[in-house]
Amino acid sequence: MSKIKILTKGFFKENPSLILVLGMCPTLAVTTSVNNALGMGAATTFVLLMSNIIISLLKNVIPDKVRIPCFIVIIATFVSMVDLIIQGFVPALSESLGVFIPLIVVNCIVLGRAEAFASKNTVFDSMLDGLGMGIGFTISLVLIAAVREVLGAGSFMGWQFIPSDYNILIFVLAPGAFLVLGFIMALVRHCVNKVEEKRKNKMCATK
Repeated sequence: MSKIKILTKGFFKENPSLILVLGMCPTLAVTTSVNNALGMGAATTFVLLMSNIIISLLKNVIPDKVRIPCFIVIIATFVSMVDLIIQGFVPALSESLGVFIPLIVVNCIVLGRAEAFASKNTVFDSMLDGLGMGIGFTISLVLIAAVREVLGAGSFMGWQFIPSDYNILIFVLAPGAFLVLGFIMALVRHCVNKVEEKRKNKMCATK
């Protein structure tokens, strides 16, 4: 697989939330505003990137029988770092995201990439994979949050442009999160399937 494909596969084709349906807890919980989505996406991308690099470096040293506990310790180290950084420099964001920053430790996206990719590939490829999956996760969070914030709060990134009387409250509640996620997943899957179908038809035509 080329370096570009490793980096970009997580954007849409193998998007962690919208295609692989991983990390649903933060996806549904923190997407009430775009600011929260960007904060969670950036934090998760940092943890994915750094943990993939370290796990790839240590893959031949870590005994196979204890690889999962070792992966969790490595991931937890970077989660603690990013949690303290956010608390120190962006306390308002830390308060908004609350427990969901520490819960990155058990986010199946991070552990899944460590087990499925970083433990089997080179450091550079693992770095690209972590970065791509993190960007893809951020894209999905921002897409969902943008719809929910505009329809539910009448604002975008805190800028109020629709009077509160016209807001649709359900979109800032849990049912609204499921509705928006379902529609965006369906749209993304449809687009990905169309692109794959065109690619296959093009390959068949050239044979």
